[in-house]
Amino acid sequence: MRTIRAAAVPLLLMVLISACGQGQQPGPNAAGTPDETASAPASDQATPAPGKEGIGRGPTPKPPAKPASFGNPGGKAAVPAEGRAENTSRPTRKIGTGTKASCTSDAVVKAVAAGGTITFDCGPDPVTITMTATAKVRNANGPKIVLDGGGKVTLSGGGKRRILYMNTCDEAQGFTTSHCQDQDHPRLTVQNLTFTGGNSTGDKTEGGGGGAIFVRGGRFKAVNTKFADNRCDASGPDLGGAAIRVLSQFNGQPVYVVGSTFQGGVCSNGAALSSIGVSWVVLNSVFSDNKAIGSGANPARSGSPGGGSGGAIYLDGNLFTLRIAGSVVQNNTAKEGGGGVFFVSNDRTGTMRVENTTWKGNRSAGFETSGFPGVFFLGARPPTVTGPSLKR
Repeated sequence: MRTIRAAAVPLLLMVLISACGQGQQPGPNAAGTPDETASAPASDQATPAPGKEGIGRGPTPKPPAKPASFGNPGGKAAVPAEGRAENTSRPTRKIGTGTKASCTSDAVVKAVAAGGTITFDCGPDPVTITMTATAKVRNANGPKIVLDGGGKVTLSGGGKRRILYMNTCDEAQGFTTSHCQDQDHPRLTVQNLTFTGGNSTGDKTEGGGGGAIFVRGGRFKAVNTKFADNRCDASGPDLGGAAIRVLSQFNGQPVYVVGSTFQGGVCSNGAALSSIGVSWVVLNSVFSDNKAIGSGANPARSGSPGGGSGGAIYLDGNLFTLRIAGSVVQNNTAKEGGGGVFFVSNDRTGTMRVENTTWKGNRSAGFETSGFPGVFFLGARPPTVTGPSLKR
């Protein structure tokens, strides 16, 4: 080891102190991570004016936006593996090249049509992409299609169009089996996204509905996703789903809605969710201020256009189930029946469970099932309610 002579020590210390004062010494900071100024460009290391805090350090970089979290954080319902978010650490493709401007409607449409696991690279801040066309799933491009916004991306229909569409029985999207109504693919997942301003008014495909998302066939789930201010037709006896409309799922398996929020939806029926013959598992989610505004119920009363049922959720068909757990259902309204939920199992085989859910302020202007405020139910047996009771 070489020995430094004592006479040289004061000079060495002065050099070190001088270097530290100019913020030019790279190395670990107090947290043990590389100092942010060590690798910053020279233009970012300008010395602040005297008297300011942080003399000798460059401006503190702006931290990236924190991903949004939706649903009911206090919900304690366990989520099974098939209801959890998909792994997107190795995406098939990315929308955008690191800037907001690169994240366009056209890029979304092309990526969804191509399929696979899709993420976004739109820069560090939240971004809203206003869709100029509906993104449509090509049925051959799967089997899994995952659209993950990282909690920072909003897809908007601009109040003019549906945002996302998948239909295994739509020839224009390609037939992949001889039994389109019951096939296991594509399997579409939306996660860490916001859908707003979707509007399917006037679109009568498969009977209409599905303001933000329409699905028929395959499998579908929504995880940590927000749906706000979406629309579908204002009248009609059996259409619905301002946010999501689903017709048929493979082998009758349920749609999972997990950690998601639905608010401000408006439709004839089911201003958040709607389906025919489809089961749902809703976990740790929130439904608020959704409105079923149709008139005349289902079947439509003579002289009326029909609709007005299921302020938040409208389910019809034969054998299907609904489970709501760890969620909040409040302040939803129906002009006819079921301010919170309208559930009609035509063959009386369907069942409904509400578990550990806050349920209040769901108003049915026309009719509901006695003892179940905000619910109109026809099924195998009365709904099962555990935890807090349903409140008016």
